[in-house]
Amino acid sequence: MVVHIIEDDEAVADALALALEHLDHSIRIYLDGETFMAQAHVSDNDWVIVDLGLPGISGAEIVRDLKRLAVPPKIIAISGKSRIKILQSVKELPDLTILRKPLSVDMLTAAMA
Repeated sequence: MVVHIIEDDEAVADALALALEHLDHSIRIYLDGETFMAQAHVSDNDWVIVDLGLPGISGAEIVRDLKRLAVPPKIIAISGKSRIKILQSVKELPDLTILRKPLSVDMLTAAMA
């Protein structure tokens, strides 16, 4: 299992990676959606943690693309935006797990349980 982190803030991506590596997860970091879409090899056993507020290809677009896979990976969306902006960006994705920044290890592990 690999945890793919798509986060444009390098400090946030690094903190997520450190927390999840500490829990013995294999991590791949992508600083933008374009790199993830071009380079990632995602299986149904993987997790994808995606920032909804990415520049370029948005996190919501990535989630939509992943959900079109025959067997999609498990997905957690993260955002530091207001609740209204989050709901607007994912209105057609009602079953999406969304965590608000700032994140904690407990929040992540609970969402991945």
